[in-house]
Amino acid sequence: MVATAPTTTAPTTGAAPDAPWRVFWIASVAAFLVSLDTTMLFSAFDALRHSFGHTTAAELSWVLNAYTVVYAAMLIPAGGLADTHGRKRVFLIGVALFLAASAACGLASSVSLLVAARVAQAVGAALLTPASLSIVIAAFPSERRAIVVSLWGAVGGVAAAVGPSLGSFITDVAGWPWAFYINLPLGALALWRGAAHLDESVPSLSRRRVDGVGMALLMLCVGALALAIVETESPSRTRGELAVIAVTGVAAGAAFIAWSRYSRAPLVDLALFENRTYRHVNAATFVFGAAFSMMFLGFFFYMRGIWGYSLPLAGVAVTPGPLLVVPTAIISGRQAARLGHRRFLVGGSLLYAASSLWFMLVPGPQPNYVLHWLPGLLMSGAAVGLVLPSLSASAVSRLPPARYAVGSAVNQATRQMGSVLGVAITVALLGHAALARADFNRLYGLHIVLALLTGLLCLGVDTRPATRGDVPLTE
Repeated sequence: MVATAPTTTAPTTGAAPDAPWRVFWIASVAAFLVSLDTTMLFSAFDALRHSFGHTTAAELSWVLNAYTVVYAAMLIPAGGLADTHGRKRVFLIGVALFLAASAACGLASSVSLLVAARVAQAVGAALLTPASLSIVIAAFPSERRAIVVSLWGAVGGVAAAVGPSLGSFITDVAGWPWAFYINLPLGALALWRGAAHLDESVPSLSRRRVDGVGMALLMLCVGALALAIVETESPSRTRGELAVIAVTGVAAGAAFIAWSRYSRAPLVDLALFENRTYRHVNAATFVFGAAFSMMFLGFFFYMRGIWGYSLPLAGVAVTPGPLLVVPTAIISGRQAARLGHRRFLVGGSLLYAASSLWFMLVPGPQPNYVLHWLPGLLMSGAAVGLVLPSLSASAVSRLPPARYAVGSAVNQATRQMGSVLGVAITVALLGHAALARADFNRLYGLHIVLALLTGLLCLGVDTRPATRGDVPLTE
């Protein structure tokens, strides 16, 4: 990927004193919808399964994973498009496409049509997400960026908090299509306000080609590995077929790295990973992305399958943990700007492992929400608030301004690829009809391992707080 010159913002409107925060809220509203969409669908998984008749959990997992695979692969060129074609333009196109695809999702009459609409939705989400973050970063001075990036990440935490209860309520009352239609009014507001109030960045003179080969290899790699995992217990697949699918995924991943190393304009510029902090943060982001999806989807499987909660009650029961993400992220973001991110990343990972240990040992087959579930849920919420925004912030903290959009896109894509594998593992472990309490022990045990691995990787994060936007690419 060709490096671009630093991008500046061209003021085209009168800059009011509150202009940076107005920019923040416009850009964050659209990013909020992307996060909201994911968490709402976790809660709507059972409703979709019943709506489409004989569809298996493995087949239905592609409503989540087809979106996530395409989103992950498209995030990276979308970051480059934001730098080279204008952040505002790419942002608005992404919002418009996301809204149109959301309407198509709600109208889908089959799983195949729903998956196709989700792919289109993923393209729109990928266009708007890195553009949103780079718009926010460019609107604030360098000494405030660590705080606003953490706040931008906390917006996703708000969506995670609202998504389960809102999605459960809407799905139960109005049906699963409204989990998509709910995007339309808020997205239209962001589109209208963004067109009126966002300033366009000066496009870079360097033009990037979209690396179709790299995108195809990346999607084949992640998609094949997810398919091999999610079909592990399927009677329609032999072990030989699953082995071939898994080897295909691994080979595609190796080919992707080789292509990125030698291509003139690769999807991923491997020079980004010469930065030690960036390298460790992205590895941790991948692992944590898998763990986050496993725990979140696992919550609904447990509430519905073991405790027999109704869908609205399960949504409300899951909400307190995500609600804790927001204040935790705000407080830790402010402290990280002064002290550096590593202590919050490592401490949050250990707390996340402790929450998984709680869920493995304490809740039983009989409901006891306040004493047996809520403490673990609050621990997990605080842990996510410590880790997730700090991963986003520390990923770009050591990059020069010209690499913000691309660097953040690679980081977000890495998290999404982890999420694909997390969903696949959860469905493989819990997707059968008659769930028992013992089925969850393997899930929580694996989750503890992933949480501890996240903390171990975060030990490689630079402890110095970043106060300038023009730090060198490599350390």
